[in-house]
Amino acid sequence: MIRWWVYAFELAELFVSSVVHLLFGIYIFSTAVAGELSRALNEWSFKPNESIQVKRNDPAGTNVDGLPPIVLVHGIFGFGDGRCGSLSYFAGAEKKDERVLVPDLGSLTSVYDRARELFYYLKGGQVDYGEEHSKAYGHSQFGRIYEQGHYPEWDEDHPIHFVGHSTGAQVVRVMQQMLADKAFKGYENTSENWVLSLTSISGAFNGATRLYVDGLLPEDGKTMKAICLLQLLRLAFIIGCWLDIPWLNAFYNLGFEHFNMSWKKVGLCGLVDYLSGNAGPFATGDWVLPDLTIQGSIRINCHLKTFPNTYYFSYATKCTRKMLGFTVPSGILGIHPLLFMRVLQG
Repeated sequence: MIRWWVYAFELAELFVSSVVHLLFGIYIFSTAVAGELSRALNEWSFKPNESIQVKRNDPAGTNVDGLPPIVLVHGIFGFGDGRCGSLSYFAGAEKKDERVLVPDLGSLTSVYDRARELFYYLKGGQVDYGEEHSKAYGHSQFGRIYEQGHYPEWDEDHPIHFVGHSTGAQVVRVMQQMLADKAFKGYENTSENWVLSLTSISGAFNGATRLYVDGLLPEDGKTMKAICLLQLLRLAFIIGCWLDIPWLNAFYNLGFEHFNMSWKKVGLCGLVDYLSGNAGPFATGDWVLPDLTIQGSIRINCHLKTFPNTYYFSYATKCTRKMLGFTVPSGILGIHPLLFMRVLQG
């Protein structure tokens, strides 16, 4: 009898979590769409004087007055400049200073893949995930092409400040190690000194136990429970990538293009393989959540070093407090209503 009550509680929690994620996703998406419609309406209603010259930022000209640029790296489910309409992951920081860059990396791709993408975003060229890694995880070796790097002069004499939120902080650390190891083909002069500073905001360096609650098994940190929130999200992500809707990809993208999951390339049989767990990032483990488990963090951290010429800063944050032995939000006004239940679950 007790077992059935446990099952009922788990199903109820799964239902609540699913509804919360769905509603919050709809909220974010509708907010972004509404912002774009409002902006388009304003531009149509108040057309600027054509004689006024508007200065536009040159991606290669971010070094103002000799000061190094500041690169803000988003976390999971995040997005960079140019995605989600007028929404800004970093509260509009990129609009306040032309030295601030916000790369759009894969929102769910692995820490390794995102580190590779970050390098080519700055230097330019076609993203190279590495032949050995690509073969091991079953995806294309090459990804998107940056015709113009956002800071092509980046080197030891022109280092960069990095600010990483959540997973973004670990992405920068992995990329810095790649620079030290000269892991980018065709760039034999890279070094760890290309990173002037790394500031972490709630950086996920040592893993997050929340993932075990959402469905990853604590035994290995990779396998999912048969019925859990992550299984539902996995199905939704696979179907979304397979449908490959152009306007939706332009608005928000999971970053799995190098896995070639589109129906145009794999057909219906490919979709069956992905859903059954025989292929794709969720089958091979080459996506972000396994990297954020305790096991995944240990695996990554054992290869990373800190370097004497780089400044490291870390800021931990929380929006909860203890009350009568329970974890509750610090203030009702300080957290979105749709996330209130998630706080209580933790």
